[in-house]
Amino acid sequence: QLVESGGGLVQAGDSLTLSCVFSARTLSSFAMGWFRQAPGKEREFLGVINWKGTDTWYADSVKGRFALSRDDAKNTVYLQMNNLKLEDTAIYYCAAAFAPSNAVRGYDYWGQGTQVTVSS
Repeated sequence: QLVESGGGLVQAGDSLTLSCVFSARTLSSFAMGWFRQAPGKEREFLGVINWKGTDTWYADSVKGRFALSRDDAKNTVYLQMNNLKLEDTAIYYCAAAFAPSNAVRGYDYWGQGTQVTVSS
């Protein structure tokens, strides 16, 4: 239902855009969120966009550097990441929820994740 792509190895200060293709038949009216999980850490909320694409909410840790958008014509949600830092290294997940939430438990569907590694 959700498939992420766009991860890879980048240098600190670079930008990267992740994509998440979702099933339009079942998820077009869902809010879409992005999370990440670094080794040994809990899954961390990054941001969420409502189903209309009109509102976004971000974690303080990435506000101003990361941006969410969605293109329902392409059934895709994007996570634009700028000025990447070493601590942004993690597996990045997109997820779908009935309503915008910053909690892992608020999401019903998850992608398999895509690795982002930031090097110095």
